[in-house]
Amino acid sequence: MQLLVFILAYPILWLISILPYRIFYLFSDFVFFLVYQVVGYRKKVVRDNLKLVFPEKSESEIHRIEKEFFKHMCDMFLEMVKTMNLSKSDVKKRYTITNIEVIQEIEKDKSILIPCSHYANWEWNVSLNLYVQSKGYAVYQKVANKYFDKMVKDFRSRWNTTLITQNETVKTVIRNHKQGVNSIYGMVSDQSPMVVHAHYWDKFMGITVPIFVGTETLARKLDLAVVFLKVSKVKRGYYQAEFIPITLSGKETAPNEITKKFIALTEEQIREKPEHYFWTHKRWKHRDKVPPEFLKEG
Repeated sequence: MQLLVFILAYPILWLISILPYRIFYLFSDFVFFLVYQVVGYRKKVVRDNLKLVFPEKSESEIHRIEKEFFKHMCDMFLEMVKTMNLSKSDVKKRYTITNIEVIQEIEKDKSILIPCSHYANWEWNVSLNLYVQSKGYAVYQKVANKYFDKMVKDFRSRWNTTLITQNETVKTVIRNHKQGVNSIYGMVSDQSPMVVHAHYWDKFMGITVPIFVGTETLARKLDLAVVFLKVSKVKRGYYQAEFIPITLSGKETAPNEITKKFIALTEEQIREKPEHYFWTHKRWKHRDKVPPEFLKEG
């Protein structure tokens, strides 16, 4: 069945990926109409999330952000499909990096953890490996269909990126560290961990929720550098990335320092243009399960 689904879907995805950009984004407009106006996909989740974290905003402003988000979401997911036939020259034109020298300087001495958030277009983040010498890894969620999973790995590997699952991350980082192999690890770090696996809770957009601390744990244990990747949507189909160092020496940071800085940078990014954050996730679903030791005033 997995193979049948792949055989049926692949030609459609391939055709979408080769569409000229003008037609490609017209198609995205049509998808937006279906998703937002006809199906109403997760519209309530998005609206509830926006009202929760932006209680000061009016109904009209919430509605504007919601609508702009769905337009962006359709663009973003189709841009993921576009990656199937996206050339290196094209991605360099559409995804520019303002200060790649930050990474190029750090990688001379040590490995780097690069956390980012579900913001703008995180699929094209892997193109940063076109500019560096270190081996590049991207932490990803394995696709259930093994044929699509292989496809994703194949087209991302064109950009010198090795995909590893979350379960493979720790052993990969430790192995490379022991072997003296400087590497760069990109990871989307703003997901909501399961409560049973949550070791740290803090305020995210004003709401106390469980926070992943894997990045900080590795950085402090192995003395790795941590650099936040901030991506902005310049205009439709164009993105700009900036690297913001959190620490050059993980072992010199205080407990929770790296995690708190990541949260602050992510919040700052979201508040600049909230419509480019991924609001369909139920990021704040565990807010009523905060352990007593993490309850705070205000």
